[in-house]
Formats: sequence, structure tokens, C-alpha cells
Amino acid sequence: MRVRVVNRRLHSLTKGAGRRFANRHWKPVRGVKSVFLSVWAEFDRLRVVLVAARNPLNIGAAARAMSNFGFRHLRVVSPYEVAFREARSAVGAAALLSNAEEFASVAEAVADCTLVVGTTAVGQGDLQHPLRRLEYGARIMRKQLGSSRVALLFGSERVGLSNQDLSHCHMLLRIPTHEANISMNLGQAVAVCLYELVRNGKAMQKPQSPKPATAAEVERATMLLIDALRASGYVKPRRAVSTEENVRRLVRRLHLSTRDVEFWLGILRQIIWKMEAGGGPQG
Repeated sequence: MRVRVVNRRLHSLTKGAGRRFANRHWKPVRGVKSVFLSVWAEFDRLRVVLVAARNPLNIGAAARAMSNFGFRHLRVVSPYEVAFREARSAVGAAALLSNAEEFASVAEAVADCTLVVGTTAVGQGDLQHPLRRLEYGARIMRKQLGSSRVALLFGSERVGLSNQDLSHCHMLLRIPTHEANISMNLGQAVAVCLYELVRNGKAMQKPQSPKPATAAEVERATMLLIDALRASGYVKPRRAVSTEENVRRLVRRLHLSTRDVEFWLGILRQIIWKMEAGGGPQG
């Protein structure tokens, strides 16, 4: 009988202590309004660009990730035709793939975008572009998406983006990974980047002023500058390709507005006209 009384008292004490602990430390869980991500209208300005993708499973996985997070605009540059044809039957992404736009070059694929962002697994020491960790680069992209189109480039599974591809980029993104295995599968990389964009959609910024130049407008200024450099004798035949890539990167670091581009086009046309008219550099 004494043992039963003691047990009842212990049970009463522990039960009371448990209630006091619960009242002190536990808070009611608020109801979740929705289990789905909000997709903001500004995200419709994003263009996901796959460059020279060869694996149909990876192309399909990338398209599926886009569909998961509400992005609709896929562009492919020089895809491996067999792989792209097979990828079109990807589960959950067939419609998106059937509407994908094909381009012959990166320049054409990003022509209507004001910010071009490449992706890489390489460290800063091997690059000539501003390199941002994904979470910081995503903020810049969200800001630009508030007013204009942004292109997000992914290279082939085997070699990534070439130097020529990278020369069209304003900056590069890197997903932080373990140093023992830094490279991610294409579909995984697309999914991680897009999730980082949508998870904080409320951070979208107001439209910028003045209006930023599109990639096509910037490329016009770039090519006219290269023409002026050729006419001046600056461009050496053996270094023509690397010079063009360096000039393209330089111009993109200026972050020109549409008004700036028109101003520079006028200056460069006048310089070229003067040189061609016989007023070129002396001896």
C-alpha cells in the first residue's frame, strides 16, 4: 500500500512539472498559409540558358527543376540534337521543353537581357569576372529582374562554359560545395540556383533608372570598339581572339545604360570615320 501511495505522489509531481515546463517553453505552432512557393511576376523575366548540353537526362532534369519553381523560359545554345530530342519526353517538363528556344550562339541567346550571369565550379583565382556565392549573386539577379530580363547560363556537363561564353557574362555564380567534389550535376545546379531565387521573392527591387542596356546593345558597342582598335593597329592577329574576349569583359564591367551605349556609339563611329578618312594614327 505504501508503495502505491508513493507512486501516485511521484506521478502527480512529475505530471505537474511537465505542465509547468510546457507552459514555460512551448509555444503554439502557427498555421502554415500555403505549402507552395509564391512565384512573382518578375521571375517571368528570367531566361535559363543551357549551352552545348549533351545528356538528355540532365536536360530533362534541368527543365523539370524550372517547372518545379515556376520558371517557363528555357533557351538552348547548340544542343546535341539527339540528346535534346530525347529530353523532350521528360516527365513533368515536356511542355516547357517543346517551347524551348534554340540559338546558334550565346550572343544571340542573351541579346535581349540586361544582365548575363554565368555559373562555374572554378575558384576566383582562375577567373577574370566578378565571382559571387549563390546567395549574394541571387540578390543582384532579383534586383535586375524587377525591371528587365536576366539570363542565367549553364555550361555543358563535361567542360562547362568556355572563355568565349564567359566573355558575354557580367558576373559569375558559384554554388558553395565541398572541396573534395566541387562540380554538381546540371539538373541539380539548375534546381539549387532557382530555389535560391524564389525562396526570398519579396526582396524584389523597384525598376532601375536609367534603363540598363540589353546584351545586344552592349555587344554593338563592343564590336564597334573592337573595329576601332583594329583600325588603329592595336589588335594583333595572333592575339585577336583573346583581345576580343578581354574587350568584351571590360565593356560589361561598365554596366552601361541604353543612353550610355548611344553616346559611345556616336564617339566610336566618329573615331572610325576619322581614321578611315586619312586621319588615322601617325607612323
